[in-house]
Amino acid sequence: MDIKSIRADFPMLNGVTMQGKPLIYLDNGATTLKPQCVIDKVCEYLTTYSGNAHRGDYDLSHQVDQEFEHAREVVKDFINASTKDEIVWTSGTTDSLNMVAYGYALKHLQADDEILISVAEHASNTLPWFDVANQIGARVKYIPLDEYGCVTMENVEKAMTKNTKIISLALVTNVLGHHIPMKDICAYAHQHGIIVVGDGAQSVPHEVTDVQDLDVDFLAFSGHKMCGPTGIGVLYGKYDLLNKMNPTRLGGGSNTRYNSCGIVSLKKPPYRFESGTPHIEGAVGLGKACEYLQSIGLQEIYDYEQQLRAYAIEKLKTIDQVEIYNETSTGAIAFNIKGVFSQDGASLFNKYGIAVRAGQHCAKILDEYLGVNTTLRVSFYFYNTYEEIDQFIDVCKKGDDFLDAFF
Repeated sequence: MDIKSIRADFPMLNGVTMQGKPLIYLDNGATTLKPQCVIDKVCEYLTTYSGNAHRGDYDLSHQVDQEFEHAREVVKDFINASTKDEIVWTSGTTDSLNMVAYGYALKHLQADDEILISVAEHASNTLPWFDVANQIGARVKYIPLDEYGCVTMENVEKAMTKNTKIISLALVTNVLGHHIPMKDICAYAHQHGIIVVGDGAQSVPHEVTDVQDLDVDFLAFSGHKMCGPTGIGVLYGKYDLLNKMNPTRLGGGSNTRYNSCGIVSLKKPPYRFESGTPHIEGAVGLGKACEYLQSIGLQEIYDYEQQLRAYAIEKLKTIDQVEIYNETSTGAIAFNIKGVFSQDGASLFNKYGIAVRAGQHCAKILDEYLGVNTTLRVSFYFYNTYEEIDQFIDVCKKGDDFLDAFF
């Protein structure tokens, strides 16, 4: 990849400073920067065809419909869904997972049924299941993590029982960054009639995703973590399963007709799930982001990011004051500076123009596994460079003088 050319695509990497220093953005697990082509696509909608979708009978509205549905087609191709009708626009991964929990699980699960997750899951893949289980008397159970913090096929099989009805896991977790064997999990789960839900927030932006090859039943992901706008996301669902889901919101756009007796006829998926005026500029922006990522190549992106991560890990391992919690994973790097509260560490990095994440990263039961309450986290994307990692490492090396350097 031509990193210099790629970085030129991102206005935030050209002239933006933090604390008077050029921005080094290492918080891509939270959100990513936006290339000019995505910015232009959003502005194009807002300035040249800013009408509503599926609401008008005039030329401008027709253009909106075409652009809006073209973006859905692009996303379909991006994850290799079988039809664009399996692509539901949502506000993000959180919204998508909540739709599955309240629209599918609440309708189909019964008392004593089991939902399997892991302690490494994001709150969006934890809290909805807690609530659904409480409402119907089901149970949330945990697949044990191995010594490296991974979900293994062996532990999935051990955790499953005759009452297991749903397995919901992140393909790549947002703190420990481990891949799970999703294809094997789906194959084994389907032999036992179990539905598999995938949180793709940290995987879809970084690697080739083929939902038909994985055979995953539902997959959720967010636009803002893959160079798209905030407030837009996707729920992929196998069409027959979407047909068995209840909408979690009702209103204009989701129905074909209703009458004063309360008889309602819903549209077919995906439109029954898209009540109200959609986030049109978000959808077309996400479509353009998918096209941009495809123009670079998802495999090339993945390979480059793994090289960056390996480089950073080798450098961090030479620093005695740094404790790494997920050396062998593939995603973000979770670490701490020994004796330094994570937010204080993040403040020091900020002083040098480096954006990193500190805290629990919305994975608030992971501390039961890690044995620490909060961590620092760096997460890379394809526009990051080895030189940026070197500058990050230089700050880490302050070691015993860490707090002195800050105060």
